[in-house]
Amino acid sequence: MKRVLEGSHAVAEAVRLAHVAVVSAYPITPQTHIVEIISDYCAKGMMNARFIRVESEHSCLAALIGAQSTGVRTFTATSSQGLALMHELLHWTSAARLPIVMAEVNRALAPGWNIWADQTDSLSQRDTGWIQFYCEDSQEVFDTTLQAYRLSEWVNLPAMVVLDAFLLSHTYEPVDVPEQEEVDRFLPPYVPKFHLDTENPYTLSSLVNPSAYMEMRYDIAKDMDAARERFRDVEEEFETVFNRHYGAIEAICCADAEIILVTSGTVTSTARLLLEDLRKRGEKVGVLKIKMFRPFPVDAVRRVLQSTKKVAVIDRNVSFGAGGIFAQEIRAALCNLPLHPPVFGYIAGLGGRDITIAVLEDVYRKTKSSDHPPEESTWMGLQEVQCET
Repeated sequence: MKRVLEGSHAVAEAVRLAHVAVVSAYPITPQTHIVEIISDYCAKGMMNARFIRVESEHSCLAALIGAQSTGVRTFTATSSQGLALMHELLHWTSAARLPIVMAEVNRALAPGWNIWADQTDSLSQRDTGWIQFYCEDSQEVFDTTLQAYRLSEWVNLPAMVVLDAFLLSHTYEPVDVPEQEEVDRFLPPYVPKFHLDTENPYTLSSLVNPSAYMEMRYDIAKDMDAARERFRDVEEEFETVFNRHYGAIEAICCADAEIILVTSGTVTSTARLLLEDLRKRGEKVGVLKIKMFRPFPVDAVRRVLQSTKKVAVIDRNVSFGAGGIFAQEIRAALCNLPLHPPVFGYIAGLGGRDITIAVLEDVYRKTKSSDHPPEESTWMGLQEVQCET
């Protein structure tokens, strides 16, 4: 059934249909709408779930670690400083092999205080062992939340479903919300591979000495790599039920493209409009959308980009001293190929600044007119700001 929903409410609808048993919540703009409506569902009996109100985001994830360890499906949501406060327990969750799903609404990190879209919060957690998906629209947010449960429970690793602050979280769009029976066909009841059991007691997450610790991390790495292949299986199952498909990446008009713009999140929709216009003018340009960031889809990215002349990566994030994070990943994916295109990195849209068609066309023109990329990422749309001292 088609409904007009906020992106935040699309997450909540997917959580309701996924038969989540425990939700923990601490409000932080702009993710609050997600847990607000889930709280309402629980209060009205529309969800058979325990809703836990906690005193911080750190406690939020700690509560879910306990709940998931008992063998039930769980959920939470956060943004920005809230995700940063969870950092210790993000590592704990993945190393404990708990398939918790979290909606992460991209928001800039403070200071200065800023509540608008910026990917640095989620990308700064890229080494914590969480699968990460970046969504373009509200339908993808809904679908990916269901897919995240299927994949996470398959490989026993947690997952973040990432959506842009306000551009998705507070924007209304038509979303196809299926019936419960359809979702149940795709997402079976959660059957944990291990869980706390008073009839069969054992210890979880205890002290590990050097003779075993490295092997545990190796197992996490293997299963994270396996998530690339498993995600293809998840998407095939999803398409069979719902007739929708996304892919870890989406290559748009890339077969003959001489310059390919690499995007993620909502900026992809803007890039599609520019692509249509440039193609009408005879420009050989393509767009590569990155949906799955962890595990990074190295082989798929190589297949699309290796034969183009130039790559331009638009990053709504920054790693200080290293530049845009997606650009780093693209360079790493291509560097060992015998021949590969130069990668131009562009930083834009930090703190919610608009990435318009004009900004993306400027990116395209700069890339086309340059023979070699600069050593550092190019910052787009900087303004001269007068600061009092």
